[in-house]
Amino acid sequence: MWTGVADPATATSSAPTAIPGFELKPDASGNVPQEQIRELLRRVADNDMANDKRLRDYTYIERQETNMLDGHGKIKKTESRTSDVLEIYGEQVERLIAKDDKPLSEKDAKKEDEKIQKIIDKRKNESDTDRRKRLEKEEKDREEDRKFVKEVADAFNFRLRDSEMVNGREAWVLDGDPRPGYEPRGKEAKIMVKFKGRIWIDKAELQWVKLDLTSLDNISFGFILARLHKGAHVMVETTRVNDEVWLPKEVQFHVDGRLALFKGFNADVEQTFRDYKKFRADTKITVVGETE
Repeated sequence: MWTGVADPATATSSAPTAIPGFELKPDASGNVPQEQIRELLRRVADNDMANDKRLRDYTYIERQETNMLDGHGKIKKTESRTSDVLEIYGEQVERLIAKDDKPLSEKDAKKEDEKIQKIIDKRKNESDTDRRKRLEKEEKDREEDRKFVKEVADAFNFRLRDSEMVNGREAWVLDGDPRPGYEPRGKEAKIMVKFKGRIWIDKAELQWVKLDLTSLDNISFGFILARLHKGAHVMVETTRVNDEVWLPKEVQFHVDGRLALFKGFNADVEQTFRDYKKFRADTKITVVGETE
């Protein structure tokens, strides 16, 4: 139906390319000044934005497991969905490959192939000008969606807690609380300041490695009236891939709410990301009836 070529790219903890000249230095009171920490977080934000752009150079497998809970917090049902995340003519597309860790039926697999084929058919005859405009718009939209990352340095007060080894690499550990009086600029930033948390930052590459966030208020989002309750935890972890980029590894959170105002739900959700492969510019997409 369709094929692609990708280079293997696996997570590694080999010697990093160090970024010289940055240190957190305590003042006379023994505390690291906020402006030092804010400068660190501005650099981390820039690196995070760069990572998000380079994510588009990779294909990977995403698995989401949802544990539905009863009124006592016990698991009553577990569901999972596993998808290939592909790049087709610059467009990121998910192709479902398994439900509950079982391959799709022949019928469902055919539907997924047909979905991919429709996207290929739509994009393969796109002019260079139209494709460039589409990709530029998508890039601009992604940057707008991630502007809140640049607000982190100013939106929180951080304090250096300690240093820890994370996957064999030394990281600063910072605790952060919303900065009193700060007025968030974007919608995402307004949600962001409803959390406090801890962040682990790789010292050598100034990349965030882990986040452990706790909600300070009930937070509603989406069209299904889902919410995070006050005190809910969100755990996020990244991994170093192909000695060049930091990409998502795992996300965990608890959510509840209502579907269509009627059916209630209460669930623990875990997303994992694996098998990153770099997508080469010369990748060949083969469509039905086309001869390579």
